[in-house]
Amino acid sequence: MAYPPKLSAATEYGNGVSFWVEYPTGLIDLTRTTHLSGNGALEYDSTVQDGAAGDQPVPPLYPAAQLEVPVDGDRVIRIAKKRSALLVLDMQNYFLHPDIRAHPSGLACVSQLTKLVPALRAKDVKIIWVNWGLTEHELTTIPPSLVRCFSKGSRGGIGAPLPGDFGRLLMRGEYNTQLYGPLQTMYEEGKRAGTDIWIHKNRMGALWGSQTALDLYLQEQGITTLFFTGINADQCVLGTLSDAYSKGYDCIVVDDCIATKSPAGGLENVLFNANVLYGFVTNSSRIINATT
Repeated sequence: MAYPPKLSAATEYGNGVSFWVEYPTGLIDLTRTTHLSGNGALEYDSTVQDGAAGDQPVPPLYPAAQLEVPVDGDRVIRIAKKRSALLVLDMQNYFLHPDIRAHPSGLACVSQLTKLVPALRAKDVKIIWVNWGLTEHELTTIPPSLVRCFSKGSRGGIGAPLPGDFGRLLMRGEYNTQLYGPLQTMYEEGKRAGTDIWIHKNRMGALWGSQTALDLYLQEQGITTLFFTGINADQCVLGTLSDAYSKGYDCIVVDDCIATKSPAGGLENVLFNANVLYGFVTNSSRIINATT
């Protein structure tokens, strides 16, 4: 795809509290720490500022608190580490275990995540495992469209027993809702270390409505920047990504850590729109290299 050229002058987007600054070097500062000088902070009714502030130098990087990650389009984003989080969506047995389904592209994400998660943990980026996990009460409140979606085929729908030891479909505490393979162990290690958290969801998107458990946690922790990984890219990942964008979070999709079983075009559309609309696209190698 074609990317826009770098700017000729430094430009600030947003408002006085939530703002980005993009520089002619290709750096986009998402840390919300340094307004453009000269013109001062954005006016109350303004969303873009440039002009006289265009020639000012880029603020220095503070490695103890900030990280710079290359993204598609010959840009680099600067993030505040403690106000950033890695979202790992739906990497659960129900969607990945070979005894339930074949999902080779999803399984390929597992090995990438086993390298990416420790690298970001070491830099104080929060790891959030976001997973289906319904309660008995939620079975009575989920909409008919969702009930029908998971009732197709021979599995009986949400809450129905699955073969073997997998338990009831998408219910909390069951084996089918545990993380797949090494990811479950990885989460448990992070939980003990205080770096990882598990958040249940009950819809395709984890940020739907006025407030969800994920949204509440992000607000309480002051997290503004989100890296997106998991499955399926054009379903639960996209649902959460779209809502995060609408709520004002900074959105970065990690392209080798998302996958889908949809026909050709499903993944490509998500990545295209992540680049041109929702935010940015990068890969796990760029992130890991940035942490070393």
